[in-house]
Amino acid sequence: MTAPTTQPPSTETTPPLLTGEHWIETLNDGSHVLVRPIRPEDRERESHFIERLSPASRHFRFLGEIREANPALLDQLINVDYKKSMAFVALVHDNGELREVGVSRYSASGDDQHCECAVTVADDWQHRGLGVALMRHLIEVARHNGFRQMFSIDAASNEPMRDLAKYLGFDRKRDPQDAAQVIHTLDL
Repeated sequence: MTAPTTQPPSTETTPPLLTGEHWIETLNDGSHVLVRPIRPEDRERESHFIERLSPASRHFRFLGEIREANPALLDQLINVDYKKSMAFVALVHDNGELREVGVSRYSASGDDQHCECAVTVADDWQHRGLGVALMRHLIEVARHNGFRQMFSIDAASNEPMRDLAKYLGFDRKRDPQDAAQVIHTLDL
């Protein structure tokens, strides 16, 4: 796979909150992950992350069956502008390489007041508090960028997302257009 030609955004368009920043998060079990904004050079890492997810985790993330991310989907996932769209990745060292073990993202939805969010954690990194850490950073940046509400459309059967959303203070209601889905909303 070739590297994308997109260059990282200049610091003129990147909010000061994000310029060159990364965090080391200590999770509930004492393990550590590096969290930072996603970059174009994460394209292959993002592809491998999706491929390693269990079928159930991929289904919950994409609300459908997907085995691997096609180039157009990878473009959409990697190319963020740090204002209307944002993504954070969680990385760990695994056999001498950085491996993506989680990602949270939002994208503006129609207007600049609402954004849709998603969070995915690798199956072997779930139940450690990583989803909470990733979402807290995402919520902070969405507020900083002027969004008033964040929402997520999820499978009604996605219990981990239900529990995470409840923990973070999201409201939950059935999707009026699809009884198999729910909508979680958080006023920012």
